[in-house]
Amino acid sequence: MRLRVITFLSVIFFLVLLPSAALAEETSPPTDAPTSAGAEPAPRPEGPYVTVRLIDEAKDDAPVVGVTLSVAAEDGTEIGEAETDAEGRVIVPIPELGTYTVTLDEDTLPDGIELSAATKSEIIITARIDGANGGLFPIGVQKATSVPFSDKLITALLSGIKFGLIVALAALGLSLIFGTTGLTNFAHGELITFGALATYVFNRNLGFPVVVAGVLAVGISAAFGWAQDRGLWRPLRRRGTGLIAMMIVSIGLSLLLRNLYQYIFGSQRLSLSQYVSQGRRDYGPIRLADKELAILVVAVVVITITCVMLLRTRLGKAMRAVSDNPALAASSGMKVDGVISSVWILGTAITGLAGVLLAVNSQINFLMGFKLLLLVFAGVTLGGLGTIWGALFGSMIIGLMVEVGPLFGVPSSIKEVGALVVLIVVLLVRPQGILGRRERVG
Repeated sequence: MRLRVITFLSVIFFLVLLPSAALAEETSPPTDAPTSAGAEPAPRPEGPYVTVRLIDEAKDDAPVVGVTLSVAAEDGTEIGEAETDAEGRVIVPIPELGTYTVTLDEDTLPDGIELSAATKSEIIITARIDGANGGLFPIGVQKATSVPFSDKLITALLSGIKFGLIVALAALGLSLIFGTTGLTNFAHGELITFGALATYVFNRNLGFPVVVAGVLAVGISAAFGWAQDRGLWRPLRRRGTGLIAMMIVSIGLSLLLRNLYQYIFGSQRLSLSQYVSQGRRDYGPIRLADKELAILVVAVVVITITCVMLLRTRLGKAMRAVSDNPALAASSGMKVDGVISSVWILGTAITGLAGVLLAVNSQINFLMGFKLLLLVFAGVTLGGLGTIWGALFGSMIIGLMVEVGPLFGVPSSIKEVGALVVLIVVLLVRPQGILGRRERVG
C-alpha cells in the first residue's frame, strides 16, 4: 500500500514539475533581444497591469522604442509612466481593475515618425483580468483612402437595385394577395422570415448546399401559403368575415409567428454556411460579389416569369378576373376559391424567395421580415395598391432611396426615413399611387 502511495505522488510531482519548468523556460525573457535606445523588454508584474504596444505600420509593424506613455485612472489620477521597450511595449502596473486612459507623449516620438490622421494620442483601456490588459497604437501610413463620390454613387445604386429587387419580390407577393382577396396581410413580413429560416434549416441543420436549400425553402413556403389559406383564410371568407376583421386576424397571426420564430431559433443572428463573405469582382465600371450577381439575376428572372405568367397564361387571366370582379368570375363558372388558393401559393412562394435572397445577402434574424414589412407596404402603396407594375416600380424607388440616401446626408441608422418621406409626398399629390387607378381607392 505504501509503495502505491509513493508511486502515485511521484507521478503527480513529475506531471506538475515538468510543465512548470517548460513554461518557465518558455516565458523567460530572451537575453539577446535587440535593443534600441537602451530599452530592454519590460518585466511582467504579478497583478493586473496595462500593456500597450507601439508599432509602425509604415515599416511592416516594426516596434517603436523610447516613446513615453502615461497611464491615468478614470478620475484623472496619474498611475505611472514608462518608455517603450525593444518590443515597442509599455507595461504599467495598476492598483485595481477598472478603466484607464493611456496617453502618448508625441514629443518623444522618433524623428520621421508621427501618428496617422486616424489615430488619437489617447486610448481607453478597461482592465478586466489580473495580468495583461492591452491596447495598440498604429503609427505611420493611414490605410484608409478617400473614395471618389462617383464610385460611392455607383456602389449605392447597385445596392439600391439589389435591395429594391428583394423588396419587389415581397411586394409582388403582397400585391397578388391584396389584389385578389382585398386582404391587407400584416403577417406578410413573417412569410419573408419563414423563407429565410427554412433556408437556414435546410442548409445548417440538414446539410444541403445553399442553392438546394433555397429551392426547398421556396417549395416549403408555397406549401405554407396553401395550408394558411385552407386552414385560416378560406373558412373566414365562407363565414362572411369582413376585411377589417381579417386584417386584425393577420396582425394576431404575425405576432404568433414572430414569437414562434424567436422561441425556436432565438434572438441571435444566424448565418448560412456559404456566401457569408465574398470578395467582389470587376465587371467593367461596377464591382459585384458572386452572391450579389446571383441575387440580381434570380430576382429579375422570377419577376419576369411571374409577370409573363400573369399576362399570358390561363391561370394568370383567372387571377386578374377574380381580382377585378370576384362575383362576376364566380357567376361565369370560375372556381374562385381554387384561384385564390393558387394566388396564396404563388404569392407566398415569391415572398419566401425574397426571404431566401435576403438570407444570402445578409444575416438571418427572427425580426428581419417584420423590419422589411413597412418598406414593402411603402413600395406597394407608392406604386399603386392592387397593381403588379405599381408594386414593382414603387419597390425599386424605395430600394434606391434607402441605399442612396446616406450619400446625401441621411444618417445610415434612419436611412429608411427618406423613402417614407417620398411615400408621404407622393400620396399627398396622388393618393392612388404612381400607377394606381383612382377607382381602386376607398
